[in-house]
Amino acid sequence: MGGVSTAGRDPGLQPERTRLAWRRTTLSAAVAAVLAVRTALHGGASVTGVTVCGLCCVLFLGFLAVAHRRIRALAAGHRPPALAPRHATTAVLCAVALAVCAAALVV
Repeated sequence: MGGVSTAGRDPGLQPERTRLAWRRTTLSAAVAAVLAVRTALHGGASVTGVTVCGLCCVLFLGFLAVAHRRIRALAAGHRPPALAPRHATTAVLCAVALAVCAAALVV
C-alpha cells in the first residue's frame, strides 16, 4: 500500500479539463487587463494611469506565456510533466499583481 501505480494510468478527461481551466483563467486575465486599460484611459490619460495600464499589460503577457506553455504541454498527448514551481509562482504572482493593479485603477 505504498501508493497508486501509474503504469496503467487512464487520464480520461483530466488533461482536457485542465487545459480548459487554463484558457478560462487566461480569458479572465485578458478581461481584467482590458478593463484596466479602459479605466486608465477614461476621462483622460494621466501618467500614473498609463503606467499602471502598461504594468497590467505586461503582467497579462507574463501570465499568457506561462498559460500557453502549459496548454501546449497538456495538448501534446502524452503525460505532461508537473508544472515547475518557477512557472507556478510566476502565474500566481502575475494573476495577483494584475488584480491589484486593476483594483488600484478602479479605486
